[in-house]
Amino acid sequence: MSARGGVAILDFGSQYSQLIARAVREMGVYCELVPGNAPASEIAKLEPAALILSGGPCSVYEDGAPMPDPAVLETGLPLLGICYGMQLVALLDGGRVEGGHQREYGPARLHPSGSSVLFSGVGDGMQAWMSHGDRVVEVPPGYAVSASTGSLPVAAMEDPARKRYCVQFHPEVRHTEFGRQALSNFLFGVAGLSPDWNMARFHGIAVERIRELMAGGGHVILGLSGGVDSSVVAALLHEAVPDRFTPIFVDTGLLRAGERESVEETFRGHFRMHLVTVDASEDFLGALEGVEDPERKRKIIGAKFIEVFERAARSIEGVTHLAQGTLYPDVIESVSFRGPSATIKSHHNVGGLPGRMRLKLVEPLRELFKDEVRALGLELGLPRHIVMRHPFPGPGLAVRILGPVNREDLEILKAADRIFTDYLGEHSLYDEIWQAFAVLLPVRTVGVMGDQRTYDRVIALRAVTSTDGMTADWYRMDPEHMAALSADIVNRVKGVNRVVYDISSKPPATIEWE
Repeated sequence: MSARGGVAILDFGSQYSQLIARAVREMGVYCELVPGNAPASEIAKLEPAALILSGGPCSVYEDGAPMPDPAVLETGLPLLGICYGMQLVALLDGGRVEGGHQREYGPARLHPSGSSVLFSGVGDGMQAWMSHGDRVVEVPPGYAVSASTGSLPVAAMEDPARKRYCVQFHPEVRHTEFGRQALSNFLFGVAGLSPDWNMARFHGIAVERIRELMAGGGHVILGLSGGVDSSVVAALLHEAVPDRFTPIFVDTGLLRAGERESVEETFRGHFRMHLVTVDASEDFLGALEGVEDPERKRKIIGAKFIEVFERAARSIEGVTHLAQGTLYPDVIESVSFRGPSATIKSHHNVGGLPGRMRLKLVEPLRELFKDEVRALGLELGLPRHIVMRHPFPGPGLAVRILGPVNREDLEILKAADRIFTDYLGEHSLYDEIWQAFAVLLPVRTVGVMGDQRTYDRVIALRAVTSTDGMTADWYRMDPEHMAALSADIVNRVKGVNRVVYDISSKPPATIEWE
């Protein structure tokens, strides 16, 4: 996909850079994130029609502070500088930036001045979100101050003749009340872009690209998990090259209740795909016997998955390509100015396959965010229950059983998890939640059931709200729902006598317990 007519976002390390890209995409404009110090020649290959310079954690005066290629600012393209991006523009265009002021973090009331296109439709005194230490104290020649706050004389500046607009606040975060209006004013009022980026358009382009990629012949395989990403890839490949595509579904025995049946019904039944199902549950359970450490679980499951998948792939003739559900955040992480994030725990996706398979990669979703993938899934005719399903870790229920994994515990957890998710669906709560699941704890507690003492297991319920999983807040569930779920699980799942609800946010906790 080309960003021709779209936006190149120069990423200087802001925690909000992905939010800028998501906001621009949601307005129907294609964009790509590139490292802030990328050569102008690389940015030119994207053929952008406008530039956005992101925020960042550095001071413009620090040794080694990231700087754009000077040629980037000589392109004449419309430009929006945000926070650090504003300070860069001020410095490089001949203004003055100062440090040493008290760091400003949080809400501020913005007062636009004059008749700036950027603040068209924005009322006086609306909330903006600040996160900065340095500030612009003298605007460059040709610029005018276009907004201020009670503590910040230069909260925005602009040079309309050169279509350069800069803001000290973050319009991409939801805490800035008028943020989307300001971004829209820049994209359409200043840059004159067209809102023509949508999944109907992407659908046709992606199918044609797959056909071009496989024009030389061969066969493509996919590790189909039943999750959103692999399901959408499967639907695209089936449309593009139906007779040269084989999805492989590995039943690890660690899946949710009814998972295998749902996958087979959808892809073999509804779509008539040549689905290969491999029942490897005994292999996985055997390999996990007695293993408690979560990282060891992940590594064992990952290695076993590769072994089983490779064996299944060898049974298919003429395989030349391997499809994967790589998404744009994965691509961003690998090329961001900051570099890959520190490893907190092994990635949940276990389908990374070794180079010895010597297959060409097909990654049709690598330009999309998760919400775009869901929209594409609906465009392709996938059932809503698959498209809108909550994320599920690659290692499956193995990381939701704290301690060793065995068949008895799997059955307990599957039953409790099914009751939980079914209840959310029946009470129209499922779509309000980013992710919800049950966890089986490695403890027993005393209870009383039927006038008899019990000493049984504990189930923890986890439900969070989020936009991308990077941060998450616990879902404020009505106590009546909690009570009903607790009673239902204890009464219907043999071996459980207590249910607890997780009220931890991310950070400091992670979404999964392991």
